[in-house]
Amino acid sequence: QVQLTESGGGSAQAGGSLRLSCISSDYTYNVAWFRQVPGKQREGVAGIHTVNGNTYYSNSVKGRFTISRDSAKNAIDLQMNDLRPEDTAVYYCAARRRTRGTTMHPLDAYEYNYWGRGTQVTVTS
Repeated sequence: QVQLTESGGGSAQAGGSLRLSCISSDYTYNVAWFRQVPGKQREGVAGIHTVNGNTYYSNSVKGRFTISRDSAKNAIDLQMNDLRPEDTAVYYCAARRRTRGTTMHPLDAYEYNYWGRGTQVTVTS
């Protein structure tokens, strides 16, 4: 069982920045950040393959968010710049079970087996 611990988040004004970090208790190939607002489906915003370094972004955050890996901490970070009120959500870190191999759909929630507890991000205008 992989445990994911998120940190960061909080509040920011529109145009500002926040950084989220997800520390994993074990090694997996695919890690991603999702977000969810009440009444809506969980949305994949950024994913990374921890071996080849490929990154994936939703159109809603492309050019503003950057996902990266800190190998020393076994952490996956999400740098969020130029924040908008519509970025307000609970953000979740997710990891795919290693025995499932690499996913072809890195922003699809069904591809992931382990989830963090979530961290709130609030952006005010």
